[in-house]
Order: sequence, then C-alpha cells, then structure tokens
Amino acid sequence: MNVKERIAKRAAKELTPYSIINLGIGIPTLVPDYLDESKYYLHIENGLLGVTSVEEDEIDPLLVNAGKLPVGEAAGASYFHSADSFAMIRGGHVDVAILGALQVDERGLVANWAIPGKDIIGVGGAMDLLSGAKKIIITMSHVSKDGSPKFVERCTYPITATRVADVIITDLAVFQWKHDGYECIELMGNATLNEVKEKTTASFRVSEELLQMEGS
Repeated sequence: MNVKERIAKRAAKELTPYSIINLGIGIPTLVPDYLDESKYYLHIENGLLGVTSVEEDEIDPLLVNAGKLPVGEAAGASYFHSADSFAMIRGGHVDVAILGALQVDERGLVANWAIPGKDIIGVGGAMDLLSGAKKIIITMSHVSKDGSPKFVERCTYPITATRVADVIITDLAVFQWKHDGYECIELMGNATLNEVKEKTTASFRVSEELLQMEGS
C-alpha cells in the first residue's frame, strides 16, 4: 500500500454509514476503495448522487467526476443539474467533504486552489464545499515536493474559505480540530512525534492518549 492509499484508508475511518460524501480531486478519489459503497452516498458537484466505481470495459466517457475520472452509477442513483448540486452543498445537505490541500494553517484555514505565479485548474467547487459541508476532512502529503511544510503557521497561498477544517490526515499524522486549535491524535505508519514537529510550522497539541503511547 503506497502513501496515498494509506491516507485514503485512514480517511475512510472518519465516515459514518449512510452519509452523503463529496470527494475532491487526488487522494480523496481513492477513499471509495475502502468503503462498502452500498452504505455510503457519494456526491459529485457536476450532478450525480450515488457514484460508484466502474469496470474498464463499462466506462462511459460522458460519465465522469469533477476530476474528469470515469465513475459508475449505483442502484438508485440520481442525476440533477449542477446548479441543484451546488444548492445541495450550499444548503448544508452534504455531510462530509474530503478535499486535498496545498496548505492548511494552525487557524484551520485551507489553501487549495491557487499558487501565485503558476497556472493550475482553479477553485472548482472547493469554496462551496468548505463553506457548506457539515464536516471537512483534508487529505494531503505532510510536506511538498521541495520538502517545505504544508501544515503551516499561516497560509502563504490564497485561502479557499474561512471555514475551519475539522480533520487533517497526512502521511505522518492525523490532526483533529479541538477547542480552537489542532490536536495530533494519531501517528501514521512509522512516523514519530519528533518527525512530525520537525516537518510542521503550525502549532498543535498532542493528545494524552498519544503521549501515553509514545511514553510506553
């Protein structure tokens, strides 16, 4: 199992059966591999509730998710206009949004749509999802390709929304927003607390349970 798959598998543990879930581009698209899809309702902002995986020989080139990847339709799936899809998001009818990020800061703010001076796809539905979904889970590598931290004191890239991300899952650790700050509740793989601290510029607390585990 590679790093991205480990992150996606851990994100799946955060989900409650029969909830409506929107998956962003990248690592979030791997989450369904670790779900019983009959017990979750996957939503895409281009207008489908009841997304499922699809076999290669059954791919419909016109049926794709927001990241242009082929998807299938579950039994009982519903199609609707993208305006209705965004009304669902903005109206608070999406239970969980799992999104990637370029940066998250210690205030819980997410930057995931633009790098100044670089040409990338754009914001898509991220602003709406961050504002409208009931729970926000961020899945990302802990550092960027050049080794710089992505969990930072303050975002240096344009923020996507002022909504706080509830959970951050990286290849090194899991952080949960508690009492106006993040708490590290779990280490991923063979990571150590010292490694997490060295590769993070954001301030965070460490849960009592994790401290006890590290001390034992």
